[in-house]
Amino acid sequence: MAPTIITMPAVVADATEAVLQAWLVAEGDTITAGTPIADIETEKATVELEAETDGTVGRFIISAGAHVSVGEPVAVLLGDDEGPADLDAALAEIGGQAAGDAATASSEGGTPATDQGTSIAPAHSSPKAGANERKFTSPLARKLAREAGIVLEGVEGTGPGGRIVRADIVRAIAARGASAADAFALPRTSAEPLTETDAVERLAVPAGVVDTPMSPMRRAIARRLTESKTQVPHFYVTRSVEMDELLALRIKINASVDESDRRISVNDLIIKAVALALKDVPAANSIVVGDTIRRFEAADIAVAIAIPDGLLTPVVRGADTIGIGAISRQIGDFAARARSGKIKQHELEGGAFTVSNLGMYGVDDFAAILNPPQSGILAISAAQQHPVVRDGELAVATVMNCTLSADHRVIDGAVAAEFMTAFVRRIETPMTLLVS
Repeated sequence: MAPTIITMPAVVADATEAVLQAWLVAEGDTITAGTPIADIETEKATVELEAETDGTVGRFIISAGAHVSVGEPVAVLLGDDEGPADLDAALAEIGGQAAGDAATASSEGGTPATDQGTSIAPAHSSPKAGANERKFTSPLARKLAREAGIVLEGVEGTGPGGRIVRADIVRAIAARGASAADAFALPRTSAEPLTETDAVERLAVPAGVVDTPMSPMRRAIARRLTESKTQVPHFYVTRSVEMDELLALRIKINASVDESDRRISVNDLIIKAVALALKDVPAANSIVVGDTIRRFEAADIAVAIAIPDGLLTPVVRGADTIGIGAISRQIGDFAARARSGKIKQHELEGGAFTVSNLGMYGVDDFAAILNPPQSGILAISAAQQHPVVRDGELAVATVMNCTLSADHRVIDGAVAAEFMTAFVRRIETPMTLLVS
């Protein structure tokens, strides 16, 4: 029986890599199937990697903090009768496979790991390439070497199986007397046209400016929202809604709850109103899936939660059927876990609508970008006192502006208008929110 090779799982459907954030066990620990062994940071959530079999942790192949391609080995698990010799054999096999996989992925246009972590496999498990043996190199290392004019044949690889990684090229550049940053400023050959990204990389950083690499989450936000804005036909419908009755109801609800309970927020009531409006206008509770339109029976509402690294949108399931108190407690739990990085991937998936509320920042009006594959996002602004006319008489009311961004492939203008009318009706007759 051979040692078990633990690999990076495909924790997100469209992800090609993730960050091994932390190991939850130590080398030499005996574990059982189902034991959480590592925290994996995806673009938007932290997921626990669980052991699939019993065994003893023989060796970590990847250090904490490394970016790892899906399918790449991360650790070796030894069985009861396996020892150092079996571990060495497994590490040698992993080295060859990891290098081969990286080369194959590169030749097929895949997206291998970016070598931002450091392999901690022992030196005796990483055989050096011979004179006639192919040297495996990570795509990032090849790019850096090409731009710095480094000849790969003269570089000793320290990655699995002798693979040349970014750190090896950086050392080679430093040994030549240049910095890693200087490598990106060296002239290219005429066969390699200068791209916009390359031009930015060549610019000297002026004094008083700090460049910070994008986090995985920020990269995901940039990619997904760029795709959304350029590929999804957005259109916008704005309505103003009077909030006085809803605000009065909120005061009554909070006055009746125990002091230890979470207070109901305006946003909790808005989530409920959106869910019930989707039940009033079922056509709006739909998304595009390929060449089909998928309509949901339940009103699952995503809630935009700001965190230091970006934005998360966990989903309140069945918001049309649960009480406002339950909605409030779930959103409070989401907010707490979002700040600590403990939102699970499945909690970020599903639903047709998101609510993005900037009212607490005093925003007068704004329009949000759709979160694919959802077809609607409702932008909530601040509730402020404004003059209004009622039956020809001037009065003062607390008014909130709301803008729906809709996917025109599935939601037509009339459907969007009907949804907004239903939403306004629910907000302005708030007692209807108490009856699911």
